[in-house]
Amino acid sequence: MKIKKNDNVVVIAGKDRGKSGKVLDSFPRIGKIVVEGVALRKKHQRPRKEGQKGQVISMPAPIDASNAMLFCKNCGKGVSVGYELTEGKKTRVCKKCKNEI
Repeated sequence: MKIKKNDNVVVIAGKDRGKSGKVLDSFPRIGKIVVEGVALRKKHQRPRKEGQKGQVISMPAPIDASNAMLFCKNCGKGVSVGYELTEGKKTRVCKKCKNEI
């Protein structure tokens, strides 16, 4: 999976198409990511302490990693990702402008 935690991504498919955000969590085994402000769902939370009220909170749900593209700062849009070996180190690069992401 080419998308990692703390990357900026653009959603390319689904109800939140066009939205962008930061990856909060990634699950490489199942191929899913959690993006800030995307695929929000409501969760009913019980009161934890006595006298406290229960509440409904919005939290992001995982989306498939194939529905998001990495955001390139230089190109200003979502791009495909390639890899390059520089000084024995593998880095992710934008396939359009060849700059490191």
